[in-house]
Amino acid sequence: MKNFIIWAIIMVTVGYFGSKWYLHSEVSDGMDMAVLMASPYANVDYDGVDSTLTGKLTIEGIRIRIDGFSDELYIQSLGIDTPSFLSLLELGDVVKLQSDGIPESIGFIVEGLRMPVDADYYQELYDFALDMRGVKDVDDAAAECTGKYGFSPAALVGLGYTEQVMSSYITIHNDRGKFSLDMKMNIEDMWDIEAELALAGDMMSEMMRGFASRPRLASMRVKMTDQSLNRRVAEYCSSRGLSEEEILKAQIESFEFFGKENGIEFDEYVMDPYKEFLAGKSTLIFTARPNEPIALSQIDLYKPSDVPALLNLEATAL
Repeated sequence: MKNFIIWAIIMVTVGYFGSKWYLHSEVSDGMDMAVLMASPYANVDYDGVDSTLTGKLTIEGIRIRIDGFSDELYIQSLGIDTPSFLSLLELGDVVKLQSDGIPESIGFIVEGLRMPVDADYYQELYDFALDMRGVKDVDDAAAECTGKYGFSPAALVGLGYTEQVMSSYITIHNDRGKFSLDMKMNIEDMWDIEAELALAGDMMSEMMRGFASRPRLASMRVKMTDQSLNRRVAEYCSSRGLSEEEILKAQIESFEFFGKENGIEFDEYVMDPYKEFLAGKSTLIFTARPNEPIALSQIDLYKPSDVPALLNLEATAL
């Protein structure tokens, strides 16, 4: 009996490390192929592959230099998170994946994405986004200091940042005809966001539809916590010559612009708590509980002023 237990432990250990070696080898081969395919457009290096018994697989120390740009983009860790190491192995089994579907939950990890605020590729990306929007008042102090169209490299410097460090964790849960997304996102010394979205329909069916996917929102809760951005914006706007009243007006206009870009004209149930958030409260929570699931892709079919009632959208400042 004692020998049987010893041999069982040995076999399990050998099986685990053998599976781990195989998994890392497969992922490394896939990464090497991806690096080769990307070579005409970017130079990509990475330190290695890591996995855990809990079902997490990550590619570590990714460095990307896009062709035509000199500055580097660094990602500390990029990967997926599954319920167990066995689930992780099954993801590589195409036949089993097709018959059983993806695991009941799967997470996507981006940790420690670092971008210098003066990176040449960021300036190019920012300029491209402005051109796509056809922005006319980009040099307006109120628009620039509040990030109405996104923060420019110069604005980020004015806000006191030398680099942007972002991490995000998105987990998808699949449960018999409905699925949900949990998301946590952080930008250091800027803000934290926690979001929970319940969607109607089957996750596998929606994913198979690709760009034709039309997820329907059943409920939503988004919690945003200010880490220092509101204070930085107020101080930077002041240095640009805006009074306290002008700063508040500019912040409100930027938030309203964000809503309109997404087809929503916020009502007092959102705007009043947002003003409390700007006045010093650190947390803002948005909730949406439509009476029937709403296709997110069809929001723009409604009048922006009708959307808050349609979604039963409201906010709370804490």
